[in-house]
Amino acid sequence: MDYALAVENTPNSIPGGTGLLLLHPSTGETDRIDTDFLNTDTDYILVISTRTTAREVEQKLEYYGVDRGKTEILDALSIERGYSRRSGKGIHYVSSPDDLDGIVRETRKFLERHDGNKLRVSVDSVTEMAYYADDDRAREAVKELLELLKEHDAVGLFHLAEEVHDQDVVTAYCDLFDGIITLDENGNVEGEF
Repeated sequence: MDYALAVENTPNSIPGGTGLLLLHPSTGETDRIDTDFLNTDTDYILVISTRTTAREVEQKLEYYGVDRGKTEILDALSIERGYSRRSGKGIHYVSSPDDLDGIVRETRKFLERHDGNKLRVSVDSVTEMAYYADDDRAREAVKELLELLKEHDAVGLFHLAEEVHDQDVVTAYCDLFDGIITLDENGNVEGEF
């Protein structure tokens, strides 16, 4: 199954099972790329948020016109920060951004629940996972998530703030992915597939 890709300077489509790494500056405006990726040619969406709360994700989705009715949010931040959990349709929680087993488990549940459909997953962000856990554990979790995408013919976009990590760490992450999308400080986008 192929998926349309509505991100500038990238192929028009990618096959199911593809994982994309979004390299960006830590202050980069990634919402446009993320929501263009999510909003195209899909049945169900999972947004894994280790950087913002479910409420902030909902605001972003609404602003960019992403269909909330087919979107589930996995909030890894609210419990850790002691925020009240705003339960709602399609909002799930894990205890913290370093609960990598929980993130993988909830992603597997989402993919199994909607198996056979066009499924997109956004992970925002791998940098936060590595900050709370460590690079080795975060990289293992990313590998598990990529395997799940392949198993369920889904596609995923994983955010990584490039300058926060040593170059060898960035290279090790890049090696895991089928495609790299780079957003520079001026907002220019380049794809390498």
